[in-house]
Amino acid sequence: MFPRLHIVTDSLDVVRAAVGHGPVAIQVRVKTSDRTAYELTVAALALCRPAGALCLVDDRVGVALAAGADGVHVGAEDLPVAAVRRVLGPSAVVGATCRTPEGGRAAVADGAGYLGVGPAFATSSKDGLPPPLGPDGIGAVVDAVPGTPVIAIGGITADRAPELPGYGVAAISAIARDPAAGTIALLKALASRGDLEELR
Repeated sequence: MFPRLHIVTDSLDVVRAAVGHGPVAIQVRVKTSDRTAYELTVAALALCRPAGALCLVDDRVGVALAAGADGVHVGAEDLPVAAVRRVLGPSAVVGATCRTPEGGRAAVADGAGYLGVGPAFATSSKDGLPPPLGPDGIGAVVDAVPGTPVIAIGGITADRAPELPGYGVAAISAIARDPAAGTIALLKALASRGDLEELR
């Protein structure tokens, strides 16, 4: 089953504490060098594989290939989804960021296997973000791409997660403060939602 909780981090300590509590995807997001991103991804994979956790790389397709990660997540300013799919092949996980139903449909048509949609709520985890979409904005994208997992990101907490339509959530700050407890709380919050369809 595709993980409903995605944990975005540049800390191996966060990875170590977050895996092993349930199905999660670790997204390695490093804003410095390819070398640093590669080393962290290799170390994260050593923790993710035994725990059955998915390991993705944010933005850096070359790093994902070199490290043997499960896939990548690309944003609007990164390589186009179709190009990433050509490079990584049909079995890799390719996620794409979008904000609109039209963007979601285009990304799926180009080969995205899941969508990261946000910001769902106001957040300080990333500068220069557009206004929050809220549950209605997330829901519009969900409705546009039936059968494709939609992962909401931005201002995610265990209290807010059940409010959001879609398949799951991605978290940064809610995990960073206490990775183990934050992971468990978010997994429980997602499990409490009886409307979630099993997507594979």
